[in-house]
Amino acid sequence: MLPIASSTYHEHALRARDPERAPARHKRDAALCREVLRVFEENFGVYGVRKVWHQLGREGNEVARCTVARLMRKLGLKGVVRGKAVGTTVSDKAAVCPRDRVNRQFRAPAPNMLWLSDFTYVSTWQGFAYVAFIIDAFARRIVGWRVSRNARADFVLDALEQALHERQPVNRGGLVHHSDRGSQPGFNRSSQRFVKRRQDLREGGT
Repeated sequence: MLPIASSTYHEHALRARDPERAPARHKRDAALCREVLRVFEENFGVYGVRKVWHQLGREGNEVARCTVARLMRKLGLKGVVRGKAVGTTVSDKAAVCPRDRVNRQFRAPAPNMLWLSDFTYVSTWQGFAYVAFIIDAFARRIVGWRVSRNARADFVLDALEQALHERQPVNRGGLVHHSDRGSQPGFNRSSQRFVKRRQDLREGGT
């Protein structure tokens, strides 16, 4: 059933019965797996790749860091990360979801036809900073952005206001503003503000 030579199959079967026939790398990996697991368990399961690698080196086991990382992935071992987890999208399946007008087609034939919005976080020396941005899908250019120390709705709406002020999108074909399905109020409220802002622009408002 498999496109392999019969000799390959027979060699594999022989290795299953006699592990001593395994290649040198397989034997070394098996020995290193035991050492990696020992170091990990002796340190209460909190060591990551770097600390396991350093501990093996202190014990005289010369092994590359990438090898330790590969073996830890194989064994399903993962160290403890300091600090609390940071998330940006809190999905609420019970919330009303607007109709998707994009259908994963993030392309536009002209400027100000499709804007894509999202926000993320960046680690700094003084903590996490949240960054909201609006991208014009036609030119792949950021047309509005804001940075904040918290993930409240105001800085997201400010990014949208900057994009509206910068581009003044008045086109009869309509501009689609697309964001993810997070339940944070920022982008839900931004869609409402966008509709009102577009009406003001059409009426000659500022």
